[in-house]
Amino acid sequence: MKINRRRRIIRTFNLLDQPMRFNPFVFSRTFFMWAFTGLVGGIIAGGYWIVLEHFTEFLAHFQGWQVIPTMAICGLLAGLVIHFIGDPGEIHLIVNNIRFNKGKLEPKNNPSMILSSLFCVASGGSLGPEAPLVQVTGSTGTWLGKIFRLKGEELRSLSIAGMASGFTALFGAPLGGSLFSLEILHHKHAVEYYKAIIPALVASCFSYLMFALIIHLGIGATWDLKAYHYTGVYDFLYATLFGAVGTFFGWIFIFVVKFFKKVFEYRKFPIYIKTLAGGLLLGIIAYNFPITRYFGHNEINQLIGGNFGLNFLILVLVFKILAIAITVTSGWRGGFIIPLFFVGTTLGLIIHNLFPSVDTTLAIVSCMAAINACVTRTPMSTTIILGTLTGFTYFVPILFASLTGYFLAPRIPFIGSQSEKLVEE
Repeated sequence: MKINRRRRIIRTFNLLDQPMRFNPFVFSRTFFMWAFTGLVGGIIAGGYWIVLEHFTEFLAHFQGWQVIPTMAICGLLAGLVIHFIGDPGEIHLIVNNIRFNKGKLEPKNNPSMILSSLFCVASGGSLGPEAPLVQVTGSTGTWLGKIFRLKGEELRSLSIAGMASGFTALFGAPLGGSLFSLEILHHKHAVEYYKAIIPALVASCFSYLMFALIIHLGIGATWDLKAYHYTGVYDFLYATLFGAVGTFFGWIFIFVVKFFKKVFEYRKFPIYIKTLAGGLLLGIIAYNFPITRYFGHNEINQLIGGNFGLNFLILVLVFKILAIAITVTSGWRGGFIIPLFFVGTTLGLIIHNLFPSVDTTLAIVSCMAAINACVTRTPMSTTIILGTLTGFTYFVPILFASLTGYFLAPRIPFIGSQSEKLVEE
C-alpha cells in the first residue's frame, strides 16, 4: 500500500512539473482565421453602413414630387453600374456558389454590388443592405481562405463564416446571424454544413464587436414594441393562427413577385432600362405613401408608434408588397428580409385593428416570423433574430409562428437554389 501511495505522489509531482498546455483548439491557427474573418467583415459592414447613412441623408432631402425623378435616376445609375461593371447577381447566386461551387464567392463582383446597392438602398428601394453585405463579407472569407491556402470544406466554412459576419452586423444577433447563414443554404442534406457553425459563431462575435465599435451600436431592441405579457397556453394557439395569416401573405408576396418577374422579362431590355422603370414605379408609390419608401429599418418604428387607421394600414400593406416585388424583379440590388418584417408589422397592426383584444406585440412578431420563414425557409434563425430585434424574450410563441410559416410554405421555394431537385440532379 505504501508503495502504491508513493507512486501516486510521484506521478502527481511529475504532472505538476510539466509545462501548462493550453487548449490547442482555442489557440489554433483556424480560430484566428475565423476571428480575423469576423473582424474584417465587421470593418467592411461598418464602413458600408456609414457610407449608406450619409448617402441616404443626402437623398432624403428630395421630398414630395421630387422623389419620383430621384428614384428613377438612381435606378438608372444602378443599372448602368451593373451593365458596365458586371452583374453581381442576387441571393440565389450566393446560395448556389456555396452549395455547388465549392463554397467560393467571387470578390470580383463586389464593386458592382456595393455601388449598385448604395443607389438602390439609399434612394428608397424596398430592399435592405443584407444581400450586399453578405456578398461582400462572404467573398472576403473566400479571398482570405485562398490566402491561407484552404481547400474543400475548410474554404466553404470560411466563406460561410464571412456570410455570418455580414448577417450579424446588420441584425446585431451573433447567434441568429450564424444560424441564418446556414439555414439560408437549406436542402435535404443541410446537415453537411454543421461543421461551419463554430466558424460562423466565432466570426459573428468578432464582427459584431467591430461593427459596434465603428457605429457605436448599443445593446437592446431595435424596434419599440410594447411589453408582451404571457396570458396562458392559448398564446401559442394565437401565435400559430397569426402565423397562418402571415404565411398566407407570404404566398401572396411570392405570387406577386412571379407576376412582376414575367412583366419585366417580357421583353429583353437592357438592365438599366428595367432599373429605370422600376425606379419610376417605386417613386410613384413612395410619393403617395412615403412610409413605404426605404427598407423599413426606421419605418417599422413609425408604424408601431403611429396611430394609423385600418384603411391606411391596408393600403400600406398592399403597396409595400408591390414595392418589394418591383424592387426585386426590376434589377435593383438588396435583400428582402427587413422589408418582409415591415409587411409583418403592418399585418399585425391590421389584425389588432380588427380585433382590439388581441395582444399587438404577439400579433406583430408572429406575422413577422411567419412571413419571413415562409419566404426564406429559415425558422430557427428567424426566431432568434426577431427575439433580438424586438426584445420579445418569449421565444416559444415566435417559434410556433416561424414553424407555421415554414411548414405551410410553397413546395417550390422562393429562393430557387434552395430546391432539393437541384441537389438530386
